[in-house]
Amino acid sequence: MTNPTPHDIAAPAEPAPPPRHVAIIMDGNGRWASARGLPRAEGHRRGADAARRTVEAAVKLGIEYLTLYSFSSENWSRPADEVNDLMGLLRWRLRSEVAEMHKQGVRLRIIGEPERLPDDIRALADQAEALTANNARIVVTMALSYGGRSDLTAAMRKLAAEGLKPEAIDEAAIARRLSTAGAPDPDLLIRTGGEQRISNFLLWECAYAEFLFTDAMWPDFGETHLAEAIQAFQGRERRYGGLRAG
Repeated sequence: MTNPTPHDIAAPAEPAPPPRHVAIIMDGNGRWASARGLPRAEGHRRGADAARRTVEAAVKLGIEYLTLYSFSSENWSRPADEVNDLMGLLRWRLRSEVAEMHKQGVRLRIIGEPERLPDDIRALADQAEALTANNARIVVTMALSYGGRSDLTAAMRKLAAEGLKPEAIDEAAIARRLSTAGAPDPDLLIRTGGEQRISNFLLWECAYAEFLFTDAMWPDFGETHLAEAIQAFQGRERRYGGLRAG
């Protein structure tokens, strides 16, 4: 038997690239707290810690865009005390963490219905976006008072107000009028907490995203979970409309 020549030896397969854009439905704060006999507010506080860890991990793992479902439009129907706790936590995060995010090269974007947020939180969000506007290491988008159907409705209203003729309306025209305009569609959508639905999140943008559902509660989520999700994504064969990617 002759020794194989270099041409006979298959080159190792190149690893699939990581997702450019990861979107996360951060679920399970309340159940995490209840399982430990703690108030729901503590679950939300630990969830905020998980969000900070995840942003740091995303930077380390080379993700370009990270979108976090921080507060849905439906969350306004929760008990007033819980909503107040969530707003207080958001207020604290915007005051205490944005400077560090700026140092790390994070660009922060806020999407949703800002008019429903308290005035001081809207002002803090505007300041955070302005401070980090020129950063390019990663774009972190916080979806606040956000709903996918509401965002699509707002885009349709913009098209109508601009008087576009029907033949001028295509997918690109719609995408440019969504609050996520300028960002690529998510490659990977992660939902923590064991539930398997997208809960009105990025309905248009996730048309071809890979979905990953994990039983891990959001307060427990961190770099290891994110790395495992990325590894699972890299092992999938992506298809678009039934066709293989590429």
